[in-house]
Amino acid sequence: MQPLVLRHDPAREYFFREGCFITELSNGEHDPAASMARARVEPGRTTAWHALRGTVERYLVLEGQGSVELDDLPPSPVGPGDVVLIPPGCRQRITNTGQGDLIFLAVCSPRFTPEAYIHLEG
Repeated sequence: MQPLVLRHDPAREYFFREGCFITELSNGEHDPAASMARARVEPGRTTAWHALRGTVERYLVLEGQGSVELDDLPPSPVGPGDVVLIPPGCRQRITNTGQGDLIFLAVCSPRFTPEAYIHLEG
């Protein structure tokens, strides 16, 4: 691995079918061990049930208020500074329960690939 500075580019944000907006911050061969994305969930929106095959995901909540659901656990409120640890294959979704956007970093290891994503609705 070589030293590298990656710049945040808000114009690269896109809507992901899961139901949130994603900006990839680091996801490439330069660091196959991990990826980072900025996720933004609009007020009142709940992401689709999904899981990641062979990938550990961590949410680090930066702004807003939400409720996260993991497998069959009861919903848990989350806010700034909270970390959610999501094992591989764990069914998950998050709801924005606040008035403004819910913003969190999604850190995956190994790095996120579309093949790891398992859509669990419809």
